[in-house]
Amino acid sequence: MKTTITRGALAATLTLAATLPTLANAEETINLTVGSSHPTTIPWVGMIPGVFIPEVDRILAESGDYEINWTEAYAGQLYGANATLTSVGDGIADIGWVFSYLEGSRMPLSQLSAYTPFTTSDPELILDVFVDLINDQPELADEWEGNNVVFLGATASDTYDIYTNFPVNDLSDLDGRRISAPGVLGVWLDPVNATPVDGTLASYYTDIQTGVSEGVVTLATGALPARIYEVAPYITQVNLGVVFSGGIAINLDRFESLPEEVQDAMKQAGAVYTAAHGRDLAERYQSSLDRMVELSAEGNNPVQITALTAAQRQEWIDGMPDLAQQWVDNNEARNLPASDILQAYMNAIRERGVQPERAWDEL
Repeated sequence: MKTTITRGALAATLTLAATLPTLANAEETINLTVGSSHPTTIPWVGMIPGVFIPEVDRILAESGDYEINWTEAYAGQLYGANATLTSVGDGIADIGWVFSYLEGSRMPLSQLSAYTPFTTSDPELILDVFVDLINDQPELADEWEGNNVVFLGATASDTYDIYTNFPVNDLSDLDGRRISAPGVLGVWLDPVNATPVDGTLASYYTDIQTGVSEGVVTLATGALPARIYEVAPYITQVNLGVVFSGGIAINLDRFESLPEEVQDAMKQAGAVYTAAHGRDLAERYQSSLDRMVELSAEGNNPVQITALTAAQRQEWIDGMPDLAQQWVDNNEARNLPASDILQAYMNAIRERGVQPERAWDEL
């Protein structure tokens, strides 16, 4: 059974009904609410009704002992982007997307990739690494369970670029400009002397439209559905790198109240969601850029895409302050093993055959 409020969730329901055995004879029905601060047009949110929920239902249908009656509330209907962790932890939603970017005080170790830009542009790699880190590093895992949530599946970004309402021909063009960025990603703007303005995909369009900012640090897969290109048609490909952004989580108390079979289904579906999300990100970057060009071609502000030269990009890399060491120092002062986790992270990247463009552990 399912109570839905989105077309995407309805489509998932119809597909599931056509392919799975009937659940009418399930011995027990469990009511669960799932929510998100962002709409399902954002790819990693859309995959909750599109991948995660159908996979849970598919697994449970194999035994027929349990079914989930899903109530879905996306696009901030239950909580905003600044309350994703507490809303799931407090049970406002049983399951939800936790946006770790905006939880710096509660999830400081989870901010690691935000303090190590130019490490990798491969979203599948970053997801694989962070799932392992959460499983292997007790202090990192505790940032979830210590906030009364259980981590189920990971989310990441495609590589970050700059979207502005003015052309960028040189790094100096960003000097003094107001550029929106989510949480800690504002520090990435230090080498170009831009002024960071805190924001999210949910606020970027209005921020630029109203003059709060003149551009954003964002990703193609988010900019397309959020239509950022309409107000910031100048896309400068910087390839700042991909980051771990959070993931799907379930309220710890609710999770522990579930039968073991349902708990296992949640964990398995979370792994499927993570893998599908990684593949999707890897495929969507260029197609999203192409689509923005196509959609804007007949309008007053056609999208113009330019890439930084290799020299400009290296200047940005070289101009980065030692963000990773700042992150280590701040967290070691809180008796958190940040240095060990930074080393584990960089080692995990290299063990997968990737040499970071900036070796943050060797500075």
